[in-house]
Amino acid sequence: MPTWPPRWTDITDPDVLAAIERVPRHQFVPEHLQQYAYDDRPLPIGSGQTISQPYVVALMTQALQLTPESKALEIGTGSGYQTAILAELAGEVYTVEVRAELQARAKRILEELGYRNIHFRVGDGWEGWPEEAPFDAIIVTAAAPEWPQALIVQLAEGGRMVIPVGQEDWNQTLWLVTKIDGNLIKESLGPVRFVPLIKPSQD
Repeated sequence: MPTWPPRWTDITDPDVLAAIERVPRHQFVPEHLQQYAYDDRPLPIGSGQTISQPYVVALMTQALQLTPESKALEIGTGSGYQTAILAELAGEVYTVEVRAELQARAKRILEELGYRNIHFRVGDGWEGWPEEAPFDAIIVTAAAPEWPQALIVQLAEGGRMVIPVGQEDWNQTLWLVTKIDGNLIKESLGPVRFVPLIKPSQD
């Protein structure tokens, strides 16, 4: 098996690295691809979706600066792997997925692994989870062609959001957004390639 977690030069948060080490990535990968589960690359999980590259998961998680007191919102449950990493670090995780079959599978795996601090919703990720707002951290695991205003509203003062934004899969940027005194401070974390953030009508 490759060195796990990989020795990334810019992932230095020991808590993030420990979470990556603890979460069994192969559990979230289709059985016929499990031999590749600890390669540092994305893998297909069905329904046109992927499990993200571990480096990208680590980069996005590190940027959120999660603590045991953090209340985190994830848009795009997908395989559930990123959800598990969040649940290792945050106090409560709220995760929204537009595809019911994906979330059902992820929920089963996460519950089998013993996570009890994750709340699930099938719905429109563009709308977030307003009843539970505000959130200290928001992570979006699919690319939005424009900034989702509902998520910006639901970000707490001092909160951090990580989101890929871009119209095409070859022209996306990963952004870290921090809300300070009601203003948004945006920092580019580099180019990325994510599946699109869809609405229920596009499913």
